[in-house]
Amino acid sequence: MTRILFWLALIFLVVAAIRSKLKSASRPPEQQSGRARAAEAPPQAEAMLCCSHCGVHYPASENVASDGRNYCSAAHAGLPAP
Repeated sequence: MTRILFWLALIFLVVAAIRSKLKSASRPPEQQSGRARAAEAPPQAEAMLCCSHCGVHYPASENVASDGRNYCSAAHAGLPAP
């Protein structure tokens, strides 16, 4: 009876190890280890500007400059500044 329990336990452990290996192999590479994510550089923060008309803060890449002032859109650039 002891031998049967030993073999059942051994078979269970082998099956569990195989299932674990198959699960880790089926994951995408970026999820397989935490090191891959840590090695990537974080995205750089972009400068924020304030619209001269409405006061909304927006990324500098979306800036519309007019008469030396910064605006969030072309519509606000065409309006008179308050």
